[in-house]
Amino acid sequence: MMAGLIAVALVVGVLIGAVGVGGILLIPALNLLAPLPIQASMATALFTFIFTGIVGTWFFQRRGSIDWSVTLPLCVGGALFGAVGAWANALLDAHLLGLVLAVLIVLAGVYTLLGGGARRRTAFEGRPQWRRALLFGIGALTGFGSGLTGVGGPALSVPMMVLSGFAPLTAIGASQVVQILASVSGSVGHLAHGIVDLELAALLTVFEVAGVWIGVHLAHAVDAALLRRAVGALCVAVGAGLLLRAL
Repeated sequence: MMAGLIAVALVVGVLIGAVGVGGILLIPALNLLAPLPIQASMATALFTFIFTGIVGTWFFQRRGSIDWSVTLPLCVGGALFGAVGAWANALLDAHLLGLVLAVLIVLAGVYTLLGGGARRRTAFEGRPQWRRALLFGIGALTGFGSGLTGVGGPALSVPMMVLSGFAPLTAIGASQVVQILASVSGSVGHLAHGIVDLELAALLTVFEVAGVWIGVHLAHAVDAALLRRAVGALCVAVGAGLLLRAL
């Protein structure tokens, strides 16, 4: 079981580094292979995403791919609402959380398969105050969703940002930063309830971070569209399986 979890953690890191989506697959692996209860699986996965976010941010910043005027409002919303999501996680029924997670995994897979859709005009272009409010709202939803389900920031913020007209690269770069704050905020709430398996999280983080490094290099060596389709198909399959299992 431990060898399987390590392999999943490495693959998750590779996918985060290569296509920005992949962390969402760690939760069902923890639930099935550890096995941890669904709340503990979500909390433990979220804690590891603090460190994948740090590594991802470093790589994107080195390439000048983080627009801080876009990123900062996201971070404020994510930091404020991550703990609220963690508080809600402790109150909700585990079966309901499993259903929510399954639906989110399927939606992330569909988004990845579709490639984010066509480029469109950025929402509230030329109206900076309204745009900051929109980004704060996206960050708040990302933080709340991360704290509630343990899903990493990119799986939630990237689709919302792209649908709002932001360039995919800008969205992915910003999501790496907001993932740090949302994960920290959510993890504070989970740690207060004592449901994070810190020993397991420390082990998995090592392999996730190594995977992120591999993924960033892999993204420049293979067809990115092929990678996205493979990840999308995997997410849909895993999410559908979890949905059937929950139902």
